[in-house]
Amino acid sequence: MSDTHFEATVDEAHRHLRLDVYLAEVIEDASRSFIKKLIKDGHVAVNTHICTKPARTMNLGEEVQTTIPPEPDILPTPENIPLEILYEDADIVVVNKPSGLIVHPAPGHPSGTLVNAILHHCPDFQRPGEDLKRPGIVHRLDKYTSGVVVVAKSPRAYASLARQAREHAFDRRYLALVRGDYREDHGRIDATIGRSLSDRKRMAVTGIHGREAITHFTVLERFGIASLIALQLETGRTHQIRVHCRFAGHPVLGDPVYGITDYASWKLPPEVRASLERLEGQALHAERLGIEHPATGERISLETPAPADFQAALEALRTLG
Repeated sequence: MSDTHFEATVDEAHRHLRLDVYLAEVIEDASRSFIKKLIKDGHVAVNTHICTKPARTMNLGEEVQTTIPPEPDILPTPENIPLEILYEDADIVVVNKPSGLIVHPAPGHPSGTLVNAILHHCPDFQRPGEDLKRPGIVHRLDKYTSGVVVVAKSPRAYASLARQAREHAFDRRYLALVRGDYREDHGRIDATIGRSLSDRKRMAVTGIHGREAITHFTVLERFGIASLIALQLETGRTHQIRVHCRFAGHPVLGDPVYGITDYASWKLPPEVRASLERLEGQALHAERLGIEHPATGERISLETPAPADFQAALEALRTLG
């Protein structure tokens, strides 16, 4: 395995952050402790100069480079992590992934993931799939996105679910709290998504090497300064909803990379502002997942309500009248 190279330019949303906090936010699935070790070991440069101080304050426009060494090929092991199982049989297990739980091992997160939890809770899990660090995983949710995830337990289930994912046959409905008031009641966002040219760890709407991405949205409630919307994916690109919402001018609340986390300038009652500040990551929840069962061919659909922090923010916004 080779090293992974990362380059980024500090934007307005991330200025004044500590270097370790900044990198933990913009490098997907990397833990703060892992980032601190990278910095102290001399793997991070700011404006081409090696920086070994995790607390260094970032300034707008600074260039950050890092080289992430490959992790040893260690297979995930069972861990007794609490897990809400919505459905399970011999072929699949469907869970309600909480915000903050990473789906599979990644740099800086060799353990403490959904895969580790599945290995503990499902003794008949056959570790299907070619990637030994991501057994059974055919789709994923971002670390701070909560909601329904299906994991294949058997090889036949993995083959079927992987095919459905490739063919965009999953029925996926999300809920999101976003900035602003939509003029339309519903609509379609059709904008290609690819790697950002200025920050290779972020995605962006781009016509350069972008892949087709289509998101459908329906406005459920309006609060003037924010809206509750439902979204359905026609495609499944990395960070698709978060990128498309930003592109549409309605970024997701609580999203540290593409959305809004600073509400100081918003004219809000203190209790409403406090509820938004308590969001544990982006206010994005995978409410429903529909699939074709790998063994029976029957369509099944699982749903789960949004987590407490999302619900609290929603209730607070409703008080705005």
